[in-house]
Amino acid sequence: MISFLICLALLVGGYFTYGKVVDNTFGPDDRETPAVRINDGVDYVVMPQWKLFLVQLLNIAGLGPIFGAMQGALWGPVVFLWITFGTIFAGGVHDYFSGMISERNDGGSIAEVTGKYLGGAMQNVMRVFSVVLLIMVGTVFAVGPAGLIVTLCKNNGASGLVTTTLFWLIIILVYYFIATFISIDKIIGKVYPLFGLCLIIMAVGVIIGIYTNPDFTIPEIWTHFYNMHPSATPIWSFMFITVACGAISGFHSTQSPLMARCMKSEKQGHMVFYGAMVSEGVIALIWAAAGCALYEVSNGLNTGLAAALAEGQSAAIYDVCSKTMGGVGIALAMIGVVVCPITSGDTAFRSARLTLSDWFKIDQGSYANRLKLCIPVLGVGAILGIGNALGYINYTVIWRYFSWTNQTLAMIVLWAASMFLFVEKKNYWITAVPATFMSAVSCTYFILAPECLGGLVNAKTAEGAVIYNTAVAYPIGIVFAIAMLLLFLRATKKKAAQK
Repeated sequence: MISFLICLALLVGGYFTYGKVVDNTFGPDDRETPAVRINDGVDYVVMPQWKLFLVQLLNIAGLGPIFGAMQGALWGPVVFLWITFGTIFAGGVHDYFSGMISERNDGGSIAEVTGKYLGGAMQNVMRVFSVVLLIMVGTVFAVGPAGLIVTLCKNNGASGLVTTTLFWLIIILVYYFIATFISIDKIIGKVYPLFGLCLIIMAVGVIIGIYTNPDFTIPEIWTHFYNMHPSATPIWSFMFITVACGAISGFHSTQSPLMARCMKSEKQGHMVFYGAMVSEGVIALIWAAAGCALYEVSNGLNTGLAAALAEGQSAAIYDVCSKTMGGVGIALAMIGVVVCPITSGDTAFRSARLTLSDWFKIDQGSYANRLKLCIPVLGVGAILGIGNALGYINYTVIWRYFSWTNQTLAMIVLWAASMFLFVEKKNYWITAVPATFMSAVSCTYFILAPECLGGLVNAKTAEGAVIYNTAVAYPIGIVFAIAMLLLFLRATKKKAAQK
């Protein structure tokens, strides 16, 4: 467990060191926050720091740091490096600035904030981009928990209606509608902190289960520093896209404004935004370790984990819990894994409502105005979710599109944060470097992924295995990243000249 413990120590240390550098770069002060100044009793409500932290953690920690990390473990313990350094230098930075810049702009949604610093055209792109992403996230986090509940029911001998995904999906969607519509402190502010503690306890239970069982060994990075993926899928950039929420996620930038509207002081940002991302990185690290430790390795490849994941995410997560914990422990773990995505799904739809309200300038103080946005947003989500439950829409396709749009959104937000820091005459390289990196990741994946341009550039063997055309994709990804950096530097010069 040496590799795991080193990465864990780096994550915790990163919060106190690099996280403080990020906080000092932004420079929080004692100005009046939107929660105090606006306080509408619906979306702008002051909450204590501990509650803000736990709600933010639940909002951002859906299935991503659990299922995404397990999928990332297919590449082997090398995934520990991305989770660790991605969280410290990219994910934490992204979450902090998306929340704090929103706080400085009256708690505006990420599309409005991005438009302010990257221009009107990008604002419109981000409006559409973020609403589509949020509805996909809400759908993913409705279908996933429904499947998990069905697995629990079947494993406990139940039959009939309660063992159908459609039944639980409809119940979850009804709850989503209620949680999206009512005041943020009615359900989210009261109940979610308890679920946040449950999520943390669940992760601790999994790692203790691995540590205390002599049959499980977490492999070391230095003895497995190669691609262990059974399908030989390239590490770059598939692993960086797959893990997503466990290292950096654009979805988080849509959630941060929710808490930016509830902060009493700017000085809470370090713990609420950067701290929640580090906590999610720890959760992802634990689940990645479970994926690496619990399953058979054949010829140096993670074939056992691939077989477990092939049974579906619900079955794979249940399998980890059953192997690492028993009795009350497995019940607690499964509650955490079910609740976790549900609490991200409802805030995803809530964020979609707020993004649309900011876009079309629809005041959300009245019930009628909220209904005007809740009905179409939840309606589209219901169509996608029920379509999947009935077998018309492939869940894995929704997840793959979510993964790419997710990381591309993170790239755009980091560029917006870079421009914010330039305008404020502060060190913009702290965001420009991860923005450049994520530009290369997103572009490379777009070229290679089957759901994007992969069908045009990749080839296949006689047995049907994909031969990824990295010779084309890698140089294009690098050139794109450099071009984005040059465009940003050119934009800073133009803005400086205008002043």
